Amino acid sequence: MGHSAAVWDCRAVVEITRDWNGIDYVTLRSPLGASARVSMHGGQVTSWRNEQGEELLFTSSIFKPPKAVRGGIPICFPQFGNCGVLEQHGFARNKMWAVDINPPPLPSFDPIGKSFIDLVLKPSDDDLKAWPHSFELRLRVSLSSNGDLTLISRVRNVNGKPFSFSFAYLTYLSVSDISEVRIEGLETLDFLDNLCQRERFTEQGMLSLLRLSTPNVTAVLDHEKKRTYVLKKQGLPDTVVWNPWEKKAKAMADFGDEEYKQMLCVNGAAIEKAITLKPGEEWTGRLELSVVPSSFCSEHLDLQKGVGT
Repeated sequence: MGHSAAVWDCRAVVEITRDWNGIDYVTLRSPLGASARVSMHGGQVTSWRNEQGEELLFTSSIFKPPKAVRGGIPICFPQFGNCGVLEQHGFARNKMWAVDINPPPLPSFDPIGKSFIDLVLKPSDDDLKAWPHSFELRLRVSLSSNGDLTLISRVRNVNGKPFSFSFAYLTYLSVSDISEVRIEGLETLDFLDNLCQRERFTEQGMLSLLRLSTPNVTAVLDHEKKRTYVLKKQGLPDTVVWNPWEKKAKAMADFGDEEYKQMLCVNGAAIEKAITLKPGEEWTGRLELSVVPSSFCSEHLDLQKGVGT
């Protein structure tokens, strides 16, 4: 199963097994007890737990195969939303990925003290009929010794002509109560409330918003659980904030009527301006998630800096 694709130190652990559907998944474990689970279906992170075993990502209790489970961190590629001819949020999240045995090296990446797995997605014949561009989409998911979770995606154009795409990490955070959550780092920024009509205006709120040209660091404060999620991004200029709320939650087949109260999506994305790659070019997008005590606030953040700072 390509265990050589994963690298770990003497205490970090990488396990590859199968779920009840027979789909391979990878579990990363840190020396202090944190863990993350990655499914080969969609290359989707479906679980991220801290050292105390508490789940940090939301996943719905309702699962409707063959669709991907709603929650965790699905990958949206080559489109976000349902504005194009492809299925909503693109096809990458509904495809079977493979372990990348010999991935190209990542610049400025230090695996010491981290367990990680490399996955790859290449287009099938059906994909090429729907979206006629040859690509390689690589994903590295790593868990640091202190429990921080990092996702690094790389899209390479192996086509004979340029192509354009959008991308997003749909990051479903688990929260105690949506009414008790505060977001710092996105105040009074431009956002679009309709991705297809591209109407732009400025207002505060957080129901279903695409915020444009956002800072590289965002904090989500959960007062009841006394913890703060810190999201750092690179190569992802936009941020999507989403919660279905009561009316839409009841209309969703793969979502419990009351589950909207326990989740919030804060997604690193490249949406407003499509990414265009010439033949042989590669794009990289990176998202790092960590959890700190709830006293943490944006006064301690350099909002223009991203990961690795």
